[in-house]
Amino acid sequence: MPSFRVIVVDKHKDPWGNFLEILGNYNPRSKEANLNVERIKFWLAKGAEPSSSLHNLFVSKGVIEGKKVRVTTLSKKRKEKIAAAQKAEAVAPAPETA
Repeated sequence: MPSFRVIVVDKHKDPWGNFLEILGNYNPRSKEANLNVERIKFWLAKGAEPSSSLHNLFVSKGVIEGKKVRVTTLSKKRKEKIAAAQKAEAVAPAPETA
């Protein structure tokens, strides 16, 4: 069963190595999150930046205010393919229905 810890780690350190503090945990199956909101706000005030997924979790749990951010990104190749398809669609006339 998946379960994730919310931790604070220095940017230049290995995320699977030593960490500064455990701030909570999250179970994605039951959507249960045990977060230490006071310590999270402390670290955010100190300049800590959450990952995109963690930012979205904080927004959904009401820890921070704001919009959710996009987690996935499109590769250059995929963006070019989508742009080419849109361009071809715009150039080609739409089929008429009778």
